[in-house]
Amino acid sequence: MSAVNGEVPESAPSGCPGVSSSNAGNESPCQGCPNKGACSAAREAGPDRSPEEVFERLQNVQYKVLIMSGKGGVGKSTVTAALARHLVSDGDTQVGVLDIDICGPSMPTMLGVEGQTVHESADGWSPVVADENLYLMSIGFLLSSPDDAVVWRGPRKNGLIKQFLTNVNWDFQDFLLVDTPPGTSDEHLSIAQLMKTAGIDGVILVTTPQELSLLDVRKEITFCRKVGLPIIGVVENMASFNCPNCNHNTVIFPATSGGAKKMCEQMEVPFLGSLPLDPIIGRSCDFGEAFDSPQTTSTIAVICSKLKKSKQAKMSEVVDS
Repeated sequence: MSAVNGEVPESAPSGCPGVSSSNAGNESPCQGCPNKGACSAAREAGPDRSPEEVFERLQNVQYKVLIMSGKGGVGKSTVTAALARHLVSDGDTQVGVLDIDICGPSMPTMLGVEGQTVHESADGWSPVVADENLYLMSIGFLLSSPDDAVVWRGPRKNGLIKQFLTNVNWDFQDFLLVDTPPGTSDEHLSIAQLMKTAGIDGVILVTTPQELSLLDVRKEITFCRKVGLPIIGVVENMASFNCPNCNHNTVIFPATSGGAKKMCEQMEVPFLGSLPLDPIIGRSCDFGEAFDSPQTTSTIAVICSKLKKSKQAKMSEVVDS
């Protein structure tokens, strides 16, 4: 859905109202346009899209987690996919993944469902089934091509996030993992405000060891504290590379200021562990396959165990009350 001057997609028919129009996807020239689905989905919602409606839609989701990063390219979506796959590996846990990285939706590829279609019924959209007990919703399913660019301003992104929260059937999920774009932008404010009533149980922050990445994750921690988001902890990704031939361990991104663990001590947030720079993970993400890497799985298993214990404690409190 590439656009000319940020308004009219190149593939749009004559008379296209433009992606920023309140009538985008709803005018007569839009009928038959390959961009109609994405444009219609992102029409800015009115006041009826309230946090209370989000609460009603998400009330059966037991534990809701945002995965965030200060800087792009640190492996936030990779960590989201790894957590989701490991959580459902017990055969009983149901996990929904909401991809709100509107301009860079990578979850359909990572979970092996690129090109799938979202089904709509009277009760709303059904998330795409990525695996047994694993469900995904992403703008990637609404684009006519994976090469299409989403050229939208903040209000249109926010409108789509509202639709994903109020029009998607997230019922009876044990966990909802929300994969966010990097930084502290409109999408983060929208998700925090819309889910305020429904409740965000915590945030997992992802960083790499070098100071350039830690600078931004410190800002992310400050953002979470300002808007009242509880921090579950920080994951340090790409901490080192273990050669599969000689077994020598090499630090690719030097932790010149002490790395994520030191930063967590300074900022008084939990350190969840380190993940290696693992070629197996890169290949698995490209082909949408489950991760099969002992180096990565051990740390992911510890984090998932923590999440499950936190969910159990929360549900016990609900029962007791």
